[in-house]
Amino acid sequence: MALKRGLSSVGVQRSRSSGSRLRIVILFFFSILTLLVFFVGQWLYISDEDSVQSGFGKQICIILKWVLQNVDWRERLASQSIKNLFTKEVIDVVSTSTADLGPLSLDSFRKGNLSTSWKVIGVESSVADKATSQSNQKATDLKQEMSQVKEGKHPNDDHSHDMLTNTLRRQLRDNRREKHVAGLVQKDDEATVKLENAAIERSKAVDSAVLGKYNMWRKEIDNENSDSTVRLMSDQIILANVYIIIASMKNKLDLRKELQIRLKESQHALGESTTDADLPHSASDKIKAMEKVLAKAREQLYDCKLMLGKLRAMLQASAEQVMSLKKDSMFLSQLAAKTVPNAIHCLSMRLTIEYYLLPPEKRKFPRSENLENPNLYHYALFSDNVLAASVVVNSTIMSAKDPSKHVFHLVTDKLNFGAMNMWFLLNPPGKATINVENVDEFKWLNSSYCPVLRQLETAAMKEYYFKADQPTNSGSSNLKYRNPKYLSMLNHLRFYLPQVYPKLDKILFLDDDIVVQKDLTGLWSVDLHGKVNGAVETCGESFHRFDKYLNFSNPHISQNFDPNACGWAYGMNMFDLKVWRKKDITGIYHKWQNMNEDRALWKLGTLPPGLITFYGLTHPLQKSWHVLGLGYNPNVEKKEIESAAVIHYNGNMKPWLELAMTKYRSYWTKYIKYDHPYLHSCKFSELTRL
Repeated sequence: MALKRGLSSVGVQRSRSSGSRLRIVILFFFSILTLLVFFVGQWLYISDEDSVQSGFGKQICIILKWVLQNVDWRERLASQSIKNLFTKEVIDVVSTSTADLGPLSLDSFRKGNLSTSWKVIGVESSVADKATSQSNQKATDLKQEMSQVKEGKHPNDDHSHDMLTNTLRRQLRDNRREKHVAGLVQKDDEATVKLENAAIERSKAVDSAVLGKYNMWRKEIDNENSDSTVRLMSDQIILANVYIIIASMKNKLDLRKELQIRLKESQHALGESTTDADLPHSASDKIKAMEKVLAKAREQLYDCKLMLGKLRAMLQASAEQVMSLKKDSMFLSQLAAKTVPNAIHCLSMRLTIEYYLLPPEKRKFPRSENLENPNLYHYALFSDNVLAASVVVNSTIMSAKDPSKHVFHLVTDKLNFGAMNMWFLLNPPGKATINVENVDEFKWLNSSYCPVLRQLETAAMKEYYFKADQPTNSGSSNLKYRNPKYLSMLNHLRFYLPQVYPKLDKILFLDDDIVVQKDLTGLWSVDLHGKVNGAVETCGESFHRFDKYLNFSNPHISQNFDPNACGWAYGMNMFDLKVWRKKDITGIYHKWQNMNEDRALWKLGTLPPGLITFYGLTHPLQKSWHVLGLGYNPNVEKKEIESAAVIHYNGNMKPWLELAMTKYRSYWTKYIKYDHPYLHSCKFSELTRL
């Protein structure tokens, strides 16, 4: 037993001694590792950026970074508290500055390491000078210290070595900061220049307030004729009227009288002027005098609530006046659109007289054998406007590759039959064939066969068209549908093309308000895929669809047609007369026209019944064949117009009227010979040449 106890005590002593030796070994290992980490970290910090980029250095840096990040839990807790106090943008700025420049401190501001957005105007130069002087002083001190170390004058070698190490560290740190600051300043300057350039371009493209104008809130087009003085006087007159009303309410009679005097002077000076150039020289004096009395009125009478009420009442009255003027304008535009200019009426009368003075043998056109030749290119043109018809024919011939293969079938009324014949007898279309017919001589076109003629003879239709004392709640809308063209069979003759031209297979229908700019023979080779009508569609996302033209509250319409079906345009239409006859298109038209005797399905016109008659039988053509809108849309692009085969002046602003849009008129007037003796004698206005 004693032996066992001795052995056990010896074992315990041995285990204790081995445990102490293990602790010593571990302590020694961590001491060596600590020294190694310290010297490696010192070497990495002193070495330049190129040496840091080595693979081993990177690994050591990652290890050190991980150790530092995980040693102090208090730092992580503080960072979470900071995130709760500040926004993400502030933390990003601080972290970026800390990562690039070291800890953010007042030294950074004292040294002038700031971007241009932090610099204060006026202090910028002093801060820069101070920073420059400090950097120069540091460089001088550094040189002195380096020279002392190199010469061995420093009393302590270890201390000199540490000082040299610290100096090198500081120098590298300063160099990095200077490079970083220079880069930030350069980027900041580049960003500022870009913003300034963008602002300049934006100011050129957008209507904005211009310095020198009387009202900074008014958006104006900055051009040579801004007419700001006229607008200033108008605004002064409005304010004067308001203050006169308020002065009367508050019994400020003297001020009211003074305002009335200045108001009359300003109104007299302004007169009917619409530009600054029209104003008299005394306008500036009137403006100054009015401004003085308005300032006086503001001091005595200004009441925000009262002013707001009066201005609101004036605004409402002005809005009502604008609506009334708009209705009058629409009425007058419709009236102008359906009138015939004196010059065109004069031309028609002179030509008619000359035609009936001709002997019968000289009233015939040549090449009449081509009128029924199906191998030629045939055009149908129904018009009572001699000048418009001449432009259509001339532009088509001038654009054709071989005019001898083109045949024009003109139909007019008996009033213009002589004039139309005489014009083309005097101005034949070259090698092309032309023929003029009178719609009133189509004996088969009578009220027993044609529903429109029968409806026009009813008492209800006569009352609608000719009774002057009927209510006109819709004003210009009613006037639009009372246009004389809806009474003329020339407008409805397009539904009887197979009857008018029984021996033709295809015909191109043209309106008289179009201009042809390219050869149209390619239309005869377009495959209509068994359809009757080849036309350009006009529908957009939500307009020019069937629900715009037809009454879908009527079950006859809603049960047979799609309200979102795409509309198309008359003006240039290729009709396959063979398929027309086969499908009895004229019979379909008669059926729906009889159902619309009370105008419950659609208003008057030819497009709504055309949409119904050719529903499902229309083949869409490429839009470049036919560009519309030159009679109402001022935003048709020039490129689109010039690339079109046919341009159409649909709308009220016809090119032969004074209300036509000047920017589009030249496309039409270039086909008119203004030196023609008949045009000269009828004194065609020079305005139509613009």
